[in-house]
Amino acid sequence: MSTVSTTSSSAATFSASAISASPTALPLDQQIVLITGAGRGLGASLARAFLDAGARVVVNYRNSVAGAEAVVAQAPDRALAVQADVCDAKAVKAMVEAAGEYFGAPVTTLINNALPDFSFNGDARPDVDTLSWEQLEQQLKGVNQGALNAVQAVLSGMREQGFGRIINVGTNLFQNPVVPYHDYTAGKAALLSLTRTFAHDLGPDNITVNMISGGLLRTTDASSATPEAVFELIAANTPLRRVITPEEFADAALMFASPWGRAITGQNLVVDGGLVKD
Repeated sequence: MSTVSTTSSSAATFSASAISASPTALPLDQQIVLITGAGRGLGASLARAFLDAGARVVVNYRNSVAGAEAVVAQAPDRALAVQADVCDAKAVKAMVEAAGEYFGAPVTTLINNALPDFSFNGDARPDVDTLSWEQLEQQLKGVNQGALNAVQAVLSGMREQGFGRIINVGTNLFQNPVVPYHDYTAGKAALLSLTRTFAHDLGPDNITVNMISGGLLRTTDASSATPEAVFELIAANTPLRRVITPEEFADAALMFASPWGRAITGQNLVVDGGLVKD
């Protein structure tokens, strides 16, 4: 059962009329943004970026309570931490309902970032000979079932408002498997397919669905096990000659969610410094 963190000091007020004022392109500072897996790593960077932009943010976490509390502390009047396993549809629904009650309006923007337990350590990855279906299934379930649960939980609120932004976090590894993480890449590739088909279905509701695909990021919890030599190799082959940061990745999410992204849907934007040309 999802529980609302006590780290948020007071219930923020929010006028639903602000939404109807611009149904085509809601400004960032009028959005309520749910970010899954936001208690650490890339998710925490995404949450901080949206808080900096003035948005109200639901900081979802599964185990990283301390990290979620730290994010909420940045703007306690505009942030709410909620514990929920995204693979549990009932917990996700309860989280979305708790967010709506707290902010006084439905979630406008969803970022599917939650990642099943995974570490980017090429030396420890399963190769073709040892890869099991259980490993593939874990990623497919965690990435795609989690995203499906979250999307379904926020849809009624988005349709009610006539506005919605869904942003899925992908990877450039299925275009350029510099390190062949078979299970992780399969899960993200399936999420890209859902991104495109969901975009087609939800467009008439003024709900856009896009994906942002990064490469190796310097540095998140998941990439902390990556040897420095790999960072150096990727930087050397990237046009910008550096490994992209979580903060730079978050900039792209702000663009998709903002009025500047109002006519973009069904797209996969690769944010990796030019390593992959999609």
